[in-house]
Amino acid sequence: MIMEKIELTNRLRKLVASLDGAKERREEGLFVAEGTKCVLDTLRHFKCRYLFATKDWQLRNASEIKGFDVIDATRADMERMSHLSTAPQVLAVYEIPQYEMSKREFEENLTLLLDKIQDPGNLGTIIRVADWFGIRQIVCSPDTVDVFNPKVVQSTMGAISRVKVIYADLVELLDAERGVPCYGTFLDGDNMYDSELDGFGFIVMGNEGQGISPHVGKYVDRRIRIPSYPAGVPTSESLNVGMATAITVGEFRRRAYK
Repeated sequence: MIMEKIELTNRLRKLVASLDGAKERREEGLFVAEGTKCVLDTLRHFKCRYLFATKDWQLRNASEIKGFDVIDATRADMERMSHLSTAPQVLAVYEIPQYEMSKREFEENLTLLLDKIQDPGNLGTIIRVADWFGIRQIVCSPDTVDVFNPKVVQSTMGAISRVKVIYADLVELLDAERGVPCYGTFLDGDNMYDSELDGFGFIVMGNEGQGISPHVGKYVDRRIRIPSYPAGVPTSESLNVGMATAITVGEFRRRAYK
């Protein structure tokens, strides 16, 4: 049986372009990945609804897309659908996955809890950090930026396919899991390098401007800080949350190799 090839219509172009909005993504249950690396890193990890590519790109990547139905698109088509400043030659539309929270991860691995992270680039960086250091689950407060925002997806560089990102009420989660160690980064916390760090538990990272909110912070039983160097010398007021996450998780993992 020969399947009829899908044509790129104006309705389809408008649908893809509309997925820049969170409301539209929720209503359609779809999100977008763009560019060769991002698409090829995610193509076999999410259910693909549509795959658009120029004919030149299809020829160059024929082996990687074998088994997928590709919709022919011109560069002009890609410019009309893309959410990037420079349109790519390939774009995939995936169904948004539904993840179950794994309590086993709480007891056997580190889990990042993100409290009101707002910048898409920061969230993308944090997901890449989690992927690098073997963290497989991130729980975000409902007011954290949408993980399926095109800018977040792009900045994860494919890591979104290996790290589950779940949205939940952090207070309810922490209240229900009081037996799990909960670390949080605070400017007045204990020096991280002098503190005892477990190989499992929660690590809370707070909002870019306000840090960890008080109602979440009251559940943090191990307050830590990244000390500046050398001590007592004036430095920047704070670190970017993505950078702070990398330094913090890196120290936890360094202890695991001792």
